[in-house]
Amino acid sequence: MELRHFRYFVAVAEELHFGRAAARLHLAQPPLSRQIRQLEAELGVQLFTRTRRRIQLTPAGAVFLAEARRALAQADQAVAAARRAAQGEHAPLRVGFIGAASYSILPAIVRAFRERCPTVGLTLHEMTTAQQLQALRAGRLDIGFVRPPVVAPDLVVETVLREPLMVALPLMHPLAPTETVALAALAREPFVLFPRELAPDLYDQIGDLCERAGFRPQVTQEAVQMQTVVRLVGAGVGVSLVPRSVQNLHEPTVIYKPLADAAPCAEMAIVWPRGAQSPALEQLRQLATAVGAATGRSP
Repeated sequence: MELRHFRYFVAVAEELHFGRAAARLHLAQPPLSRQIRQLEAELGVQLFTRTRRRIQLTPAGAVFLAEARRALAQADQAVAAARRAAQGEHAPLRVGFIGAASYSILPAIVRAFRERCPTVGLTLHEMTTAQQLQALRAGRLDIGFVRPPVVAPDLVVETVLREPLMVALPLMHPLAPTETVALAALAREPFVLFPRELAPDLYDQIGDLCERAGFRPQVTQEAVQMQTVVRLVGAGVGVSLVPRSVQNLHEPTVIYKPLADAAPCAEMAIVWPRGAQSPALEQLRQLATAVGAATGRSP
């Protein structure tokens, strides 16, 4: 079976007339009829019902039509991509990211990528980790910035950023003047946190950290976006434990303090489909690793 068989079949299926389809394809009608019969024989199914007056698609033919159109569209995309590459143009790299990446490492990565690969565009899509994994598997993303852990044999996962947790306090909180904050001092404080399903590993790390300090955090308010968490802290709703890069949000009503306790690091990883290869993807991977390492070292 060759690509031309798909084109012949689609033309006949759309015209429902061998004569018109042949004229559309610039073929004689008898050879076109033979090609369709050969296609049916190779598939082992009847694609059309034929009478002297008309032809119609069979149920199998209707299903095959949708798939044939999809195959032809993908073939056309491949040809267009090859031509763009020959002319020095490239398809945009589709990048997913969690909100936390937008105020930590992503801006620096995007700037550096545009300098290194000026002919490659980037399309950025803010998504949760779960949404990115679905989009990567469906072919709608090329690479994503997520919260680990990600257990997926069909995907490659590489941690690129590790940063310590800090205490976020309202500016006028009694603990604001201190250099560091012991977790035990927050035992009676209301907490503002993100929902566990957004980053279960980080959420559980925070819970374990508090339990080791002798208390279970009383989460009185949840917020999906870290920007919202910080604003609620600034409004006096509660305190929070946040990755160090959250300071880049520059919320004037919030102050950040290092933990006096030994604390785990919040991690960020990049993830892409196993086997996917392209110079643009490799450049972005290298930049993510370099920027993440520099950001993790920054005080």
